[in-house]
Amino acid sequence: MNREAPWLDNYGDVPFHLEYPKGSMYDCIAEMAKTYGEGDALYFMGKRVSFSGLVQNIKRTAAAFTSAGVKAGDRVALCLPNLPQTVYCLYALNMIGAVACLMHPLSAEQEIVTMTEEAGCSFAVTLDQFSYKFSPVDRYKRLIVTSAADGLGPIKALAFKLTSGRRYKKRIPEGSLLWKDFLKGGDGASAMKHSFAVDETAVVLFSGGTTGVMKGIRLSNLNFNSLALQTAAMCGRPIKGKVMLAAMPMFHGFGLGVCVHTVLVVGGCSVLVPRFNPKSYAKLVIKTKPNYIAGVPTLFEALTRMKELDGARLDFLMGVFSGGDSLSVELKKKMDAFLAEHGADIKIREGYGTTECVTASCLTPYHTEREGSIGFPYPDTYYKICAVDGTEELPFGTEGEICLKGPSVMLGYIGHEEENAKALRRHSDGDIWLHTGDLGVMDEEGFVYFRQRIKRMIITSGYNVYPSRLENIIDSHPSVRMSCVIGVKDAYKMQKVKAFVVPKKGVKVDEALKADLKEYCKKRIAKYAMPYDFEFRDSLPQTGVGKIAYTVLEKEEEEKSKG
Repeated sequence: MNREAPWLDNYGDVPFHLEYPKGSMYDCIAEMAKTYGEGDALYFMGKRVSFSGLVQNIKRTAAAFTSAGVKAGDRVALCLPNLPQTVYCLYALNMIGAVACLMHPLSAEQEIVTMTEEAGCSFAVTLDQFSYKFSPVDRYKRLIVTSAADGLGPIKALAFKLTSGRRYKKRIPEGSLLWKDFLKGGDGASAMKHSFAVDETAVVLFSGGTTGVMKGIRLSNLNFNSLALQTAAMCGRPIKGKVMLAAMPMFHGFGLGVCVHTVLVVGGCSVLVPRFNPKSYAKLVIKTKPNYIAGVPTLFEALTRMKELDGARLDFLMGVFSGGDSLSVELKKKMDAFLAEHGADIKIREGYGTTECVTASCLTPYHTEREGSIGFPYPDTYYKICAVDGTEELPFGTEGEICLKGPSVMLGYIGHEEENAKALRRHSDGDIWLHTGDLGVMDEEGFVYFRQRIKRMIITSGYNVYPSRLENIIDSHPSVRMSCVIGVKDAYKMQKVKAFVVPKKGVKVDEALKADLKEYCKKRIAKYAMPYDFEFRDSLPQTGVGKIAYTVLEKEEEEKSKG
């Protein structure tokens, strides 16, 4: 879709085109520090870091990396939660031209080995409590180990060391370089700033991509810097001097690209949340009064049920953004009502994106919306709906694969040329388009509607069934909190449909509830798509960033069939 088409008159004051910086990610932060030096850049458990302080810490960390032997082009594993050290390492590596490869700290040991080998990481930085996963340390030129205490003020750091710190210290492999010694190694040294080429890798993030196989995604400085300015433009309200509660992890494109880099590039402050817990998150909302919060749907579902927020005024909120997973119509209505009840004059805005374009590339406008829509593309980003496994553009209102092009689209996967060929295709206009592997629709006004992952489609008796549609219906039942629909292997139908349901608190789970839910769904779901079973659970498995892990349920059912 060309955003300059004449029917697109409802973008408000969002520009169609932007000018993007030619420098690195670090350059953008350093530039902001020149004009906004004493403004808050980071807040972590009571400790504030100004922009000038942030740049000083980045330069000190860059000198330490240089002294430890890290050179331009080296790939360094960062297996860390949201800590100040994570931010320092990211931009320090960027400053000297090394590549930060961010990994989930809760990954299994073998997964970490696979990721470090695939990315070619010669150095690694991790948290003390996860450092045992990097043993033996001789796999790396240097294993640098930090602690949550290293990012705290003196009093809280001492308290941490006397409690949790004692336990974690025992896990550190012999031969590791502790954070304080790492920094001391760079004292008196200086780091050479690197000038990146446009197509040079700056960051590697890991994702299942369009096929579910874990792959390293090469992202450039332009990818991140364009995303930052695009997101700020789409925000609709000022970010400079405002506060973002950064609960989404930095190893995820949403957390790194939006909650940290975007906020810092335009002069906002990121409140770093190292671990998500609904109760502590609610308390942090009240304490820090953030202007912006962003998260996956499960975060907002939890937020609406927190007693800690009963009666609280949330009129300080200027933007609430949902991404990373599909936001059901029912949850949106529930969250909008929650915000209104707590004095906020905004509604939750749903976005869409993939790690292959860092994170978001489409967002509900700040001043208008359509039910079930993920909004409009970002400036300089173009969407079209194509035939699945093809490049032919489909008419408005026709379901097909979401394809996009723009300055945030990845450089490519590491070592997966076949997957690169599937994901990055040249179309008839001569440009490279990213094939997302997601089904969607675009209407005549240019609003985009996400359906679901193509690979998640259930085929039963020759019919295509889309789990996300069924989940929307089930979630709208007054007794249901959330649901997940999967396909179960069946000799006759190929697959049959099963629903996993989490009832609302206080709802009695019995045959009467199941019968009522079935009757409710029969009126709204076609017979061929009707779940053969509704299994009630207290909770549903989640991924590390809070998405419902439907693949875990699929594996459970597969194991049952074998038994």
